[in-house]
Amino acid sequence: MSKMSDSPRSRNHDVAESIKQFIIDQRLRPGDVLPTESELTAALGASRTSVREAIRALSALDIVDVRHGHGTYVGNLSMSALVESLAFRGLLSSGTDDRVMRDVVDLRQLMEQGLAPLMIDTLDALELMRLRELAIRMRRLALEGKPYVDEDRAFHMALMRTIGNDLIVQLTEAFWRVQARVAPTIDVPEADWIRTAEAHEAIVDAIEAKDVAQVRAAVEAHYEPLRTHITTLLEEAGARLR
Repeated sequence: MSKMSDSPRSRNHDVAESIKQFIIDQRLRPGDVLPTESELTAALGASRTSVREAIRALSALDIVDVRHGHGTYVGNLSMSALVESLAFRGLLSSGTDDRVMRDVVDLRQLMEQGLAPLMIDTLDALELMRLRELAIRMRRLALEGKPYVDEDRAFHMALMRTIGNDLIVQLTEAFWRVQARVAPTIDVPEADWIRTAEAHEAIVDAIEAKDVAQVRAAVEAHYEPLRTHITTLLEEAGARLR
């Protein structure tokens, strides 16, 4: 084993890397139990404090799962921590919520349009019926001037889950959280909420018709009202700076 660095922070990082390498070398999978803190201390030649801090850092990244009273296990290895960090960095660096929202909308639209063939191949009749129920409820709520945030989220998460790619589901959830954080600062006209709700029904129609081009067009129509409004806000902000 390589010599540990001198500073506490570097030592903790080295121990964390050693634990990750142990997981790889032992071919452990999510849910598998790790050695105890004492066993890791002896195996890695590290202090108990360094091992404890390394475990804490790896837990924050979902690489390990500490179950108090039961032990430490290999975590789910989700991308949520990384995506949350990148999203927060975007909020800090972009300068405006409108730019963040534009970027999120771009990513969501590109991802859903690119996955249109898989949606057609994987969504069955029961799942399509559930999606249509959500879309109809969104339209009814929009006509009543009521928000449909929960239904909208459920609709898009259902689209992604059936594809069977956990990373896509995690990214969709992360982008949704960023959008939900920023959206309240953007005042979208009521008519656009109705158009967006109706676009969800068009997505279901297109998937049922097994028409990839139609699905992609419906996804674009879904995001168009919000994209147009964001573009207007950015142009107004740019004009104020000139």
